[in-house]
Amino acid sequence: MPRLVAVVGPTATGKTALALALAERLGGEIVNADAMALYRGMDVGTAKPAAAERARVPHHLVDVLDVTETASVAAYQRAARAVVERLRAAGVVPVLVGGSGLYVQAVLDELDFPGTDPALRAELEAELAAVGAPALHARLAALDPAAAEVVLPTNGRRIVRALEVVRLTGRPFPARLPTGGPPRYDAVLLGVDRPVDELDARVARRVARMFAAGLVAETRGLVGQGLREGRTASRALGYQQVLAALDGDGDLRSAATETVTATRRFVRRQRSWFRRDPRVRWLDGDPGDPAGVVRALAAVRSGT
Repeated sequence: MPRLVAVVGPTATGKTALALALAERLGGEIVNADAMALYRGMDVGTAKPAAAERARVPHHLVDVLDVTETASVAAYQRAARAVVERLRAAGVVPVLVGGSGLYVQAVLDELDFPGTDPALRAELEAELAAVGAPALHARLAALDPAAAEVVLPTNGRRIVRALEVVRLTGRPFPARLPTGGPPRYDAVLLGVDRPVDELDARVARRVARMFAAGLVAETRGLVGQGLREGRTASRALGYQQVLAALDGDGDLRSAATETVTATRRFVRRQRSWFRRDPRVRWLDGDPGDPAGVVRALAAVRSGT
């Protein structure tokens, strides 16, 4: 069975270009591991691969959710593993690419995610709206003190999820990020990063391009499709800031500045997540130049 290749790292480092080049040379196909690229219509703000790029190599798990649907790592895990195993059985190399750390780990490692119950979730969310997060947090503290120590009293969404898991499973809520079980696949993990100053500048240019390319118009259009009601999609970087501006003083220049700041914070969290995984082989130099692709291919073929 062919190995799985994962291209990981922070936003705006060049993962997409490297993954495309590798998939072409390995006879592989792309499996998306960016949570926001799952959403139809969220193209500009997610820097989703363009139609020409998708024509070069088949892409999976892109444009599979409406903006009103909630992205679930458990549902993604099932869908992504089904794609990976189908490709491997056909002798095709899956190239998993994205910066959503938990989504990547959910595919690569043996992780279990508690299920969900829509009726129970709706009941708890109604209570959250009625009594507020601190009251539900007090209930969580009584049922699962360890989880209550980790989940902030102001994080209503996380409190609801914790209470849901406790009631469904009768077990404590795994409030801390999972460390994972044994690897599921024979995978090579390639890490793409840039120096901090360089990446900060790339983020600023990327956000400027998004606003120039129509992020505001795209957001307005998605509002008509229910973006504001989407618990996950409405929090996406860029869209969240544009929505706040449209609902507030309309200052889109400030929305762009805030998007840059929020994206840089996100980049640092991504870097921290992937740097703690000893399996990741960090590539030197520019991953987009021919020499960078050669280095990446050598790492894949050597298995190191």
